[in-house]
Amino acid sequence: MSDTQQIIAQLKPFLQQAWEKAGFQTLTSVQSTTIPLIIEGKDVIAESPTGTGKTLAYLLPVLNKIDPKMQNTQAVILASSQELVMQILSEIQKWGEGTELKAATLIGGANLKRQIDKLKKSPHIIVGTPGRTYELIKQKKLKMHKVQTVVLDEGDQLLTPEHSETINNIIKATLADQRQLLLFSATLPPAVEKSVKNLAKDPEVIKVKKDQTIEAANVDHIYFVSEQRDKIKILEKIARLKGVKALVFIKDIANLTIAADKLKFKDIHVGQLHSDLGKQDRQRFIKKFREGDSEMLLVTDIAARGLDIKGVTHVVHYDLPRELDQYIHRSGRTGRFGAEGTVISIVNEREERDLKKFCKALTIEPVLAEFYHGKMVEAAK
Repeated sequence: MSDTQQIIAQLKPFLQQAWEKAGFQTLTSVQSTTIPLIIEGKDVIAESPTGTGKTLAYLLPVLNKIDPKMQNTQAVILASSQELVMQILSEIQKWGEGTELKAATLIGGANLKRQIDKLKKSPHIIVGTPGRTYELIKQKKLKMHKVQTVVLDEGDQLLTPEHSETINNIIKATLADQRQLLLFSATLPPAVEKSVKNLAKDPEVIKVKKDQTIEAANVDHIYFVSEQRDKIKILEKIARLKGVKALVFIKDIANLTIAADKLKFKDIHVGQLHSDLGKQDRQRFIKKFREGDSEMLLVTDIAARGLDIKGVTHVVHYDLPRELDQYIHRSGRTGRFGAEGTVISIVNEREERDLKKFCKALTIEPVLAEFYHGKMVEAAK
C-alpha cells in the first residue's frame, strides 16, 4: 500500500469515493504531510507554494471530522476574499456530494438578513470573510461553542495588522480545550508565524519549499525586453496567440485599468480583477475567463490571492514583482499538476537584471524571446 493509499484509507468512505472519482493518483507533499497530523488532532501551520493543493490538505480531514447528525457549526474556514470563499464552498460541495453535510458562506457586502437565514439552518461548516463572520458572532447569530476546527486559508493575508484583531476575536470565541487551529499559506512571514503560534496549542510547523509532485510541471520561463510605454504592444501580441488563457499581473489599479482600456480598444476581450471592482463585476469577469470567453484576466497581486483557475496557459508579469517569493507565487498559476505552461516576463532594462537574479536563485534559464509572424520565438543572439 502506497503512502497516499494509506492516508486516503483513514478517511470516511464518501471521501474515499470522491478521491477515486476525482482521478487523483498521488497526494502532494503538503497534503501527505499535513493530513495525518490534522486527523490526529494537532494544530498545524503550513507554508507551501501556490498550486500545491493546500485547500484539499485541510478540507479532506475537516470534512472527515464533521458529524452530520449534529445540527450545529463544527468548522469555520476564514478567507481573505469573496472569490476564495466561493472557491472553498465549491470544493466542499464537490467533496461532500451525496452526504448531509451543510455549508454556508458569510461575505461582507452581501445581504445580511439572507446570511442570518442561512445560519438558522445550522450549517456544519461556515466559510467566511473575517469582518462579516465576526459581526454575526457579536450578534450571537453564529454560535461558536461547538466549533472544533478553525482554518485560516491564505493566513498571511488574514493576520495583517488590519485583520489580526478580528481573527483573534473569532478564534477566542471558540472553546480553547476543544479547538483545532489550522493555518495554510503560500508565504509565512516571521510575524505571522509568531502571531499564530500565540493562538495555537503546540502547533506542528510544516514548510514545503518545493513540491516534487509539482516540480514535474513542464513550464517555460521566457521574457521580452521593452520600454515601459511599449509593454502594452507585447501584451496585445500575447493576447492574439492561439488558445491563450493568460493571467496578467499588473502592480496597481490605475495601470491595470489603462491597460484593459487599450486592449479593449484593439478588440481584445479582457477581464479585470482588483479591489475597486464590485462583487458582481468581479464574479462576471472570473466566470468569463474560466469559461474561455476572454483571453486574459488582468489582476493585481492582492485580488488574485487564492484564485484557482484551471487551464491557465500563460502567466504574464507585466510588472515584475519585487520579491522572489512573489515571482514563484504568481508563476505557480500555470503548469499545475504536471500540465504545460509558460511564464512570460515583460521587462525593462532594470527589471531584466532582477529577473535574472530570480531565475538564478531558482536554477532556471530564462529565454529571451521576440515575435516573428505572430508567434513567440527565441530571440536571435
